[in-house]
Formats: sequence, structure tokens, C-alpha cells
Amino acid sequence: MRPDVLLIGPYPAWDMEPLETADRVHRYYEAADKKTFVAEHSGLIRAIATRGELGANAELIASLPKLEIIACYGVGTDAIDLSATRARNIKVTNTPDVLTEDVADIAIGLMISVARQIPQADRYVRDGKWSKANMPLVTRFHGKRLGIIGMGRVGAAVAKRAAAFGMTIAYHSRSQHAGLPYQSCGSIAALATQSDFLVATLTGGAATSRLINAAVFEALGPEGYFINVARGSVVDEPALLDALRSRKIKGAGLDVFWNEPNIDPGFLELDNTVLQPHHASGTVETRKAMGKLVRDNLEAHFAGRPPPTEVP
Repeated sequence: MRPDVLLIGPYPAWDMEPLETADRVHRYYEAADKKTFVAEHSGLIRAIATRGELGANAELIASLPKLEIIACYGVGTDAIDLSATRARNIKVTNTPDVLTEDVADIAIGLMISVARQIPQADRYVRDGKWSKANMPLVTRFHGKRLGIIGMGRVGAAVAKRAAAFGMTIAYHSRSQHAGLPYQSCGSIAALATQSDFLVATLTGGAATSRLINAAVFEALGPEGYFINVARGSVVDEPALLDALRSRKIKGAGLDVFWNEPNIDPGFLELDNTVLQPHHASGTVETRKAMGKLVRDNLEAHFAGRPPPTEVP
């Protein structure tokens, strides 16, 4: 008999067909009364398939006595109650590596876009302003100083790309990385002080909540740019908005937000930002690889093998 899987949110069509072929999929997101829906299927569900932003909370986990594994479509597991899963030895998997390169591409793209004002230049041409006057000068990208907060997979991939632009690279990380050819800074503020571009690539969760705050933006200064391809939770958003409005920093490129997709409307009023809808991994190639890895993790578990990307 096919295992019963509770699907928290929809996956792309190319993932749904093979998932429903291998498993009996119960679409949680389509239920009008979700508590009743879960109660009716609680004796069957052995797995949850979710997305990074949707996760699985303690209440849902507690309501599924036969739950064995939660497979997350995405790297971040901060929306999954890991204390609840560990208490019951429920496996949790994610989809690392397959999205690293795309996220690093967007980090570089956001830096170039906000410094060279690419969205503004596009509007300048479309609005017919070019025929009346040349666009004001912008900021150079190559050869600048880059600070990376979090030197994990994405941070390392961003650094590799930045090196090709002749940038000076430094980083701050909770873990030391021996052998890296970059300067390690003891605090985020210290890193910001010596950065023209400050990029957040660290993981989300309680341990990193609002680590990037007013003091960091003060240290980054009026010529500095902040880029976030991590999680909205790592930033004190009111402090970021204040820094952007008052020009305490020059600009920001943001792929993630605190209350996405219902973001603070203050961001929409700013002319020194480039905003993305949490789309850094949003390529066909990467999303297909992510979906396959979710299925590979579920298949391995139900076959009695260790899932390829189990979260420690």
C-alpha cells in the first residue's frame, strides 16, 4: 500500500504527478476545515510534505500519531518545530545544495541592480526621460568590499562569484572556516564597518532572529548597501526601514521579508531598494531538482534507507 502523505501546500504540476503516483497524497491546503481534515486522516498519515515558508508547527505534529518524516521543499526548516520532531524521533529533511547556485546568482544580481539602479534605468527609458536628459550617475560594483554574514553553502558561492568581480571579501560566521582566503570578523557590526555591500546568507530561526539591527546599519554607513537572500527574521525590519528612509545606508536588495508575502508597505515607497518575491531559487531547473529531492527523501525513508538530506 502506498504511504499516506499530508501535503501542506501545493507543489508544481511536474512534482504532483510523480508524488501522487508513489504516495497517497492528502491535500491539507484544500481543506476548508483543516482541523477536521487532519482528525479524519490522523491514523493514516506517515509523512508530511511541506515548503520552507509553510513548515509544520507543534500542534500539527502532535495531531499525527503515526508521523515518521517531514520532507521540506526548501533549505530553511525554521518554520518546522524541530523540538517537537526531535522529541518523537521524527525525521526532517530539506533540499540543500540544489538551490545554492541560483540563490548566489540572485545575491550578485541584487547587488548590481541596486548599485547600478537597473530597475530605475529601465523605467527611465520607458518613461521617455532619456531623450530629455541623461540619467544621473550610479555606483560602481566591481572592486568593492563585500561582507558576507554566514559562510555556509550560499555564502561560499556568493564569495566565489564576487572574487571574479575583483571584490575584497570578508565574512562573519558562527562557525570558523579554516583555510578560507577571506578575512573573518568577530561581529556583524565589525564586518559592516569594512563593507560596501553587506550580504545576509545565514539560516533563520530563533538563534539568528534580528541579528542584523540598527547598530549594523549604522556601521554599514551612508555609502553601504544591504542585501538579504537569507530569511526576513534575521533582520530588524523597522531598523532597516528607518536606515533606508533616512539614508543611513545607501540602499538594499531584498529577496525575503519578515511578514511575506504581506510585506510592510513602507518598502514600496522607497526609491533606494530592489525587491524580489522570495524568488532566489525560482528557476525551473532548481525547482525541479528540489521536488525530486523531496521525493527521494520520502522514497528512501519508506524503503528503510537513510534519507539523502536528513537535517541533523
